Amino acid sequence: MGQKINPLGFRLGTTQNHHSFWFAQPKNYSEDLQEDKKIRNCIKNYIQKNRKKSSNRKIESDASSEVITHIEIQKQIDTINVIIHIGFPNLLKKKGAIEELEKDIKKEVNCVNKRLNIAIEKVKEPYRQPNILAEYIAFQLKNRVSFRKAMKKAIELTKKADIKGVKIKIAGRLGGKEIARAECIKKGRLPLQTIRAKIDYCCYPIRTIYGVLGVKIWIFVEEE
Repeated sequence: MGQKINPLGFRLGTTQNHHSFWFAQPKNYSEDLQEDKKIRNCIKNYIQKNRKKSSNRKIESDASSEVITHIEIQKQIDTINVIIHIGFPNLLKKKGAIEELEKDIKKEVNCVNKRLNIAIEKVKEPYRQPNILAEYIAFQLKNRVSFRKAMKKAIELTKKADIKGVKIKIAGRLGGKEIARAECIKKGRLPLQTIRAKIDYCCYPIRTIYGVLGVKIWIFVEEE
């Protein structure tokens, strides 16, 4: 029997940390949860909207620039702190970008009596993050690059980061074939059943002219 579980939720509290830090009464919990979702969606929509306007970039930098790895939200009585962990924060470093993003968030979220603080933190090793690799593969597939070549190139990018193993799986109508199938490539160790093993994971949909492809990436960072 194939009983599968999300690698991040499986290790939550041991090698994986929460991305939201706040306390709420049971009657207010659902409202605060929806507020977190609105903040994250607003930030991601802002990045996508402004990234389409930019042009004349290199293939590799365009594929992985402004990819958000995760967003931390810390709530206090009168303050909301938002920390955006991003691979290449070129867009958010422009003058007035943070102020414009704060206005968009305040329109979506009712935080009249709260102060909103947004901080940008650059990821030290971008190609150690599965979200950035998934965005790179998506960019290659949308430009009609072979899926096997895109997967092998993504594996080569992980050599720049200090990791112990990586696995990439793509499923769907690969290469425009009529029958959907799954292809997988793996390098190094990947102890999915070991809780003390720190494994990063992401599931990323890619929309192509042949249909939607699903990409799953596991990265074995270290073992505690």
